[in-house]
Formats: sequence, C-alpha cells, structure tokens
Amino acid sequence: MDKIRVPRVGSGRPRRLPDSVSADHAYSNSKIRTYLRRRGISHAIPEKRDTIAARERRGSRGGRPPGFDTQRYAARNTVERAVNKLKQFRAVATRYDKRAYVFLGTVTAAAILIWLRS
Repeated sequence: MDKIRVPRVGSGRPRRLPDSVSADHAYSNSKIRTYLRRRGISHAIPEKRDTIAARERRGSRGGRPPGFDTQRYAARNTVERAVNKLKQFRAVATRYDKRAYVFLGTVTAAAILIWLRS
C-alpha cells in the first residue's frame, strides 16, 4: 500500500510575503534593506547613528537616506509592549505546552487576564 504524504501545517517557507516589516536599529544594514527592497516589502527600520554619520561624511557620494515611517515605527512600540506583558506569564514565556492549540489557549487566557486588569 502506498503512503500519501501530507505536508505538515507550518512546514516549509511561508506562502505569502508580509506587507511591511518593522524592526529596531539592530536590523539596519544594507543586506536586510536590499533583501526587503528586492521583494517589494516596505519597512520601518531606523538608521544607526554611525551609519548616518558615515553617509554625511561622504557628502554627495554617501547617497540619500533610506525612507523611514515614524508613525509605523511608533505603532511597533505598542505591539512590543503587549508582547512583553504576555511574557510576564511564565507559561507563555517558556512555552511548556507541546501543542499549538493548547499554547494558543494559554496566550488567550493571559491576554484576557491582562485586559481585565487594565
């Protein structure tokens, strides 16, 4: 009897590209920006201070600064604070749950507790 191979959910590469990416200074390098630009993904990644200084030192040969959306970057802060509040719950931070649907229930319960406390 031949076995039918069924792909697991979540395995392999993602089937869709994100509309945009928000990240902090650590991800502000030319490789990441080139990768995102090549795939048509907009980003909100601030430029490092030393990169700005080096670009300005080169003058007109330094190129123009990359686009930066301050409103989208500010929204990233809200999401990051929400994730940090969820990580205050030990079961969410350490992920003891083996199955994804059980972990989703744990995260949902933690989110409800945060919502009720606020």
